[in-house]
Amino acid sequence: MRKITKLEKTALMPVKRKRVAAYARVSSGKDAQLHSLSVQISYYNEYIGSRGDWQLVRIYADEAMTGTREDRPQFQQLLADCRAGKIDMVITKSVTRLARNMVTVLETARELKELGIDIYFEKENIHTMSSDGELMLTLLATFAQEESWSASENQKWRIRKKFEQGYPNTGNMLGYYLENGVLRVIPDEAEIVRQIYADFLSGMGINAIAKKLRRMEVPTKRGSEWNKMTVRHILRNEKYAGNLLLQKTYRLDHISKKQMINHGELPMYSVSNAHEAIIDRDTFEQVQQELMLRAEKCHSHHVTSEAHLFTSMIRCGLCGRHLHRKLASSSKKYAPKPVWFCTTAMNYGKNACPSRKIPEDILIQKTMEVLEIENLDRGTLLDRITEIQVPEHNHLVYVFHDGHTQEVTWQNHSRRESWTEEMKQQARERRLKYLEERRRP
Repeated sequence: MRKITKLEKTALMPVKRKRVAAYARVSSGKDAQLHSLSVQISYYNEYIGSRGDWQLVRIYADEAMTGTREDRPQFQQLLADCRAGKIDMVITKSVTRLARNMVTVLETARELKELGIDIYFEKENIHTMSSDGELMLTLLATFAQEESWSASENQKWRIRKKFEQGYPNTGNMLGYYLENGVLRVIPDEAEIVRQIYADFLSGMGINAIAKKLRRMEVPTKRGSEWNKMTVRHILRNEKYAGNLLLQKTYRLDHISKKQMINHGELPMYSVSNAHEAIIDRDTFEQVQQELMLRAEKCHSHHVTSEAHLFTSMIRCGLCGRHLHRKLASSSKKYAPKPVWFCTTAMNYGKNACPSRKIPEDILIQKTMEVLEIENLDRGTLLDRITEIQVPEHNHLVYVFHDGHTQEVTWQNHSRRESWTEEMKQQARERRLKYLEERRRP
């Protein structure tokens, strides 16, 4: 007997879309490279968006970063989001876009594979989750690293050949541009350089010169803010006297690309009268002598940083930089006293970081109160304290090794309250002398 069964319509289960991210990178900040980066970003927006079964999570892009460096911020953010379970697949143009370092490529691929995340390299057509993905990736990553080493060695050879012939490698400095291997003067910028030298010889400090240039809104060559390092580099640079000293620094290796000062590991090349000078030789030598004199004077008043109690322990809560020790005085009548000052505020001014200096005697007093001790030394401090934070003026937060914190605050007292009996007596004598002089006809 024939039987008819009605089949009810069943609801289709929605297809779960794969969460896809893309990673793009260019290795220099030049306009053409940055244009290439914008093209990569546009491509991935369109490519991933066109797939109905894919959902674009984010495009991670590092500008002016090399593939051998592991501290790329966007690359690290990509890994963090993968570990947080936000991504199912990563797409990148090629193995070398992810990293030129074979170890970095393989470690990244293996870590993400354990998390169930596939990496797709478009150019090589490799999926790391496939059965032969890791084998192919190992071969290609090895080749990429060798290619990086070869390119690095070729570049070093070209640069050193230029040095041997007396040609500078770059002309990116205030006052000059490079034309056919020779530095040419830029008149407007040269005037700024001359003013810096004149201000220094007139007695201005390096920090004061940097502040003056910031106040006048004078642009730097790289578009960054003026600071004491920028000014000091200009004052020490032999190129402004028309000379060249080539290969003062070198790269340690093609993986870390760490820049090292050349202390004789490689030959250096000195070229006299290489180009038009902005600063005459006598002025340049006077500045070098003055730099040495000021450095010796500063050294005689400062203990080495290793000997300071709080070195690398106090962190500014406003900008995140460490506080450094310096001697400061509010008047020429008083001897300078040690204070701790935020590096950002010291180098770039209050507009960059409004934090204020902290007298060292207050730091010592408050630290002894927190630790409940009568004598303080660096060993005791390091044994118990991880960090001292300065969230705002007159406020310290002590972070202990076990994770707990303790806060202290204080009020500023007037200068008169801190006077010793000797200082008070001297003030009385000055006042009496002043009154006697007033009474004289």
